[in-house]
Amino acid sequence: MPIVAALVLALAAAMLLLVGRDFFPAIDGGQIQLHVRAPAGTRIESTERIFQAVEDKIREVIPEGERQMIVDNIGLPARAYNLAFTDGSTIGVNDGVILVALKEGHAPTSDYVRRLRQALPAAFPDVTFYFQAADIVTQILNFGLPAQIDVRTVGYDRKTNLRVAKELRQRIAAIPGIADAHLQQEVDAPAFYATIDRTRAAQLGLNANTIATNINVSLSSSEQVTPNFWTDPASGIPYYLAVQTPERSVSSLSDLGNTPVSSGIASGGVPDVPVPGLLSNVATLKRDSVPTNANQTNIQPVYEIYASVQGRDLGSVSNQISKIVADLQKQLSPGNSIQVIGQIQSMNDAFWNLGIGLLFASVFVYLLMVVNYQNFGDPFVVILALPATFCGILTMLFITGTTLNVPSLMGAIMAVGVASANSILLVTFAREQQLAGKTAFESAIEAGHTRIRPVLMTAAAMIVGMIPIAIGGAGEEQNAALARAVIGGLLFATPTTLLIVPYLFAMLRKANDGKAAHGVFDEALE
Repeated sequence: MPIVAALVLALAAAMLLLVGRDFFPAIDGGQIQLHVRAPAGTRIESTERIFQAVEDKIREVIPEGERQMIVDNIGLPARAYNLAFTDGSTIGVNDGVILVALKEGHAPTSDYVRRLRQALPAAFPDVTFYFQAADIVTQILNFGLPAQIDVRTVGYDRKTNLRVAKELRQRIAAIPGIADAHLQQEVDAPAFYATIDRTRAAQLGLNANTIATNINVSLSSSEQVTPNFWTDPASGIPYYLAVQTPERSVSSLSDLGNTPVSSGIASGGVPDVPVPGLLSNVATLKRDSVPTNANQTNIQPVYEIYASVQGRDLGSVSNQISKIVADLQKQLSPGNSIQVIGQIQSMNDAFWNLGIGLLFASVFVYLLMVVNYQNFGDPFVVILALPATFCGILTMLFITGTTLNVPSLMGAIMAVGVASANSILLVTFAREQQLAGKTAFESAIEAGHTRIRPVLMTAAAMIVGMIPIAIGGAGEEQNAALARAVIGGLLFATPTTLLIVPYLFAMLRKANDGKAAHGVFDEALE
């Protein structure tokens, strides 16, 4: 019997190394949310053509019989309050989301996602693709982030942090099981910079603010600086009135130089007629790059690397990311740091809290049994039966290809509760028999013989009730993980309760044979 117990514990240790860790199991919701980002500076009409080509490619990968609809959402909302209804990952007119809904009876969504991850970058090498959570459950689990993994550099040393972030992205992308690794911030959008000759501008009665306002009105309309609207009295609908240079008139660098700028100097002595001026008279234009979007946390600039996991558990990936982060942290300036958040942080916090809770629950249950039994030995017999329960949980998770996650940990707590109750039932009966005058060995045999029926009925009822849930269909992955943990734990805990617990009772309590009472206080006095 000790050899069997040792083998069970060795199996548990092996399974713990083989079973991966996740925050929550992936859910097949029958939806795909693909984020598409065209090259920086792409005009919205060109972005629309790229999205149409991407849609055509999606139709090649996903057959029509399994497609319900494809919906595009390109660019930023027209009004700021609409940002409250987006995930905040769209940064400009070159950015957008394609939502694909699948019909009932479709093939696994993860298979289509895997095929699209291979086909789309090959067909559009200059476009960035990454898949976001499409179902509401996973979106909630991401806590507002567009990806499972978010590794970011935080601090005011933008130059060093950006360099480290780019290296971080490359090294994370090289980890097996990582998909869609990309830098969220767009830092190289093409732009024209107008360098103002302030001396020349002052001679014409101009300043930097006046010149900038004229450029802004010409290129972005007067709505940007002096918004006006007119309400139709018939319909009550407000319309924005905006003045803007036609795009055909600013299609070249020389056209931009001909942008008129207001002057404060009168022309020909007429006060109301200013001297006409051009942008090229007071400024020079040059090409450069500019960040499209910027993010902050606690008023500190951040550069974020988003990534997802494919074909591997989150726990093993997080271990490799931790090594990369520890290595690159040395390159940052003092006061700057690298933070790992997203589901990795949530998973570690949840595992820590559940582990601490399970440990304290076991200790409190043990102390409660000590008070009830008035000794430390009988509760110890019950506690020694629990490692076999954990072994069964890990073995079942390994056989079914399920990771150790929050639902399976909740199932583990349920299995431990049922196993403890069965063990307490048997140990209590054996203790009563020993107090009645039987030896520990005879009491253990009698307890096993008498309590076998209620123990088997309790375990069987729980196992049979969990089987339909453990099968798990599409969208039921979370409940399936919980049920599999319960079934595995009870499959190992039940024979342990009927075979090993009586053996442990007979071995540990045989010194009390023939004693009328052997509570903790009586033993202390003897």
